[in-house]
Amino acid sequence: MTEASRANPRTIQTLQSWDAMREAFVWNVPDMFNIAEACCDRWAALAPDQIALIEHTPQGRVEWSYRALKDASDRLAGALRARGFKRGDRLGILLPQCAATLIAHFATHKLGGISLPLFTLFGPDALAYRLRDSGAAALITHPAELEKLAGLDLPALHTIITTEPAPGALSLDDALEHAPLPSPVQTSAEDPAVMIYTSGTTGAPKGVLHAHRFLIGHMPSVECHHEGFPQAGDKGWTPADWAWIGGLMDMALPCLYHGVPLVALRMAKFDAERAWTLIADEGIRNLFLPPTALKLMRAAPRPTGLNIRTIGSGGEALGPDLLEWSKRELGVAINEFYGQTECNLVLASCAGTMPQKPGSMGRAVPGFDVSIRGPEGALPSGTVGEICVRTPNPCQFLNYWNLPEKTAQKVRDGWLYTGDLGVMDDDGYVTFAARDDDVITSSGYRIGPSEIETCLSAHPDVTMAAVVGLPDPARTEAVTAFITCPTDARDIEATLIAHVKSRLSPHLAPRRVIVLDALPMTATGKIQRRVLRDHYDTLYTD
Repeated sequence: MTEASRANPRTIQTLQSWDAMREAFVWNVPDMFNIAEACCDRWAALAPDQIALIEHTPQGRVEWSYRALKDASDRLAGALRARGFKRGDRLGILLPQCAATLIAHFATHKLGGISLPLFTLFGPDALAYRLRDSGAAALITHPAELEKLAGLDLPALHTIITTEPAPGALSLDDALEHAPLPSPVQTSAEDPAVMIYTSGTTGAPKGVLHAHRFLIGHMPSVECHHEGFPQAGDKGWTPADWAWIGGLMDMALPCLYHGVPLVALRMAKFDAERAWTLIADEGIRNLFLPPTALKLMRAAPRPTGLNIRTIGSGGEALGPDLLEWSKRELGVAINEFYGQTECNLVLASCAGTMPQKPGSMGRAVPGFDVSIRGPEGALPSGTVGEICVRTPNPCQFLNYWNLPEKTAQKVRDGWLYTGDLGVMDDDGYVTFAARDDDVITSSGYRIGPSEIETCLSAHPDVTMAAVVGLPDPARTEAVTAFITCPTDARDIEATLIAHVKSRLSPHLAPRRVIVLDALPMTATGKIQRRVLRDHYDTLYTD
C-alpha cells in the first residue's frame, strides 16, 4: 500500500481477540460523508495514478487510475445535471461489473442523488416495476438492454445513457465530453445514497434505501473476515454481480474505500476454470465467493501459483468438507458472514482471531449487537428464535421506499428483525436455523416467490401458481413452481420456464413446473407454501 492508504482509516485498527475488539470498538461516522469522495475523489487527490480498477472486457484488459475514475464521474455528473438530474433523483444502473458502473454510482453521489443498481438479467416486467416504483429519472445501460424498455410506461424517466451509441439515447462517450461538475454536492452521512430492491420474499420487491454511512457500516466485518484488510499487495475480486448488495458492498466499494485494486469481470455464466485463471493471472489475494461458486471451483482444475490470502463467503451454509478443502488445498480458511439487504454484514467469523465452528455464521461483528429473540424478548442460548440486530447502527437502512408501514414492522423496539431464524450458543456463535418467510436460496441468490407467482399467473394457461424452493445438491434449493391450469394445458413446463426467463430473469425461472389439481390453502384462502415444501413428494409423483 502507498502512503495514500491513510485516506480512509480502518474501523478495526488491529486484529486481536474478538472480545477485545468488540469491547474497544467505537463507531466514528463523520457528520458529512459521501461515498464518491471516500472511494474516488479522496484517493485521486492523494495518489492520482494509483490503480483503482482492473477491468476485463471483451476488447481486453484496462487499468483505471483514481484520477481517471474521478474525471469520468465528474463529467458524467456534469452531463446529468445539464439534463435536469438533481439532488434526490434516482439513477438506474443496468450494467454488469465494469468501469461504467462505478462511474455512474460516483456521478450520482456527487449530485446528491440515489444510485439504483439493477441486475442485467432482469426482464421487462422486473425492470418496469423497479424503475416505475423508484421513479427513476435517468438510466445508464448497454444498448442491448434497450429492447427490454420498449413500450414500458416510465413517466419519470427522462434520460437514457448507453455505453455505446444507440438511437434515442445519449452515449456515454458523448456524456464524458461534457464539462465536469464544478464541485460535488455536500452530503451528510445520513443523506440517501443507494437503493437496492429486495428479492420480494414477502409480497412485491421493496426498495431498500441506504444512507452514505452504510459504507462505513460494512467496514468492520470486511476488515475482520479479510483478516486485517487491507494488507500490502491485496487485490480483490468477486464473481457476485455488483447489482446486489453482496457484490457491491462486500467487495467492490470496500476495496476502493481502502485503496485496494479491484478486478472487474462478470461472466455471463459462472465458469470455475476461468475464475481460477483470473485469480492466478491477476494475483488476486482477496475473494468474496458465494458457496455455489466455491462448490464449482472445488471440482474444477486450478492453476499453480495462486497467492490467495483471504476468502469470505455468505448466503448459504458451508459444510465442514468445503472448509477443510480450502484449508488443505488452498491454505486459506474461509470466513463466513451474514447479513441482509436491510442491514448487511452483522455476523462474521475470522479464523485469525477465533475458532471456527462449521455450520456457524460467526459472532456479532464489533460495533453490532445481535440477539435471538422471541415474542417476549431475548431467548436463552441454544433456543431457536428470530435473528435481530440492535438499532440504530451505521449499516441499517433508512427505510423502505414509500412503505412506512413495512419499515415500522421491520424496525421496532430498538431492534431490526431480520425474518431469519437462528440459534446462538454459549460462546455467541450464531447458526442459521430456518427462514421465517418464504425466501428461496438458490445458487447464491435470495429469491422471493411473489414476483415469480405473479408472472406465472399472468400466463393465460395458468389459473394459480405457488413457488417454493426444494432441496438441490448443487444449488442448495431449486426454484419450483406448482400450478393449476386447464386440463388441456398440462404439457406447458418448458413454455412457462421460458416465460419467466424472458419476463423476469433467468435466475428467477423455475427449474421445474409441477401441475396439481389444487393447491393447498388455508381456511382464509392463502396458499400454504410450507405444505408444498414439506410434502411435495406426496402431492406429486412422477
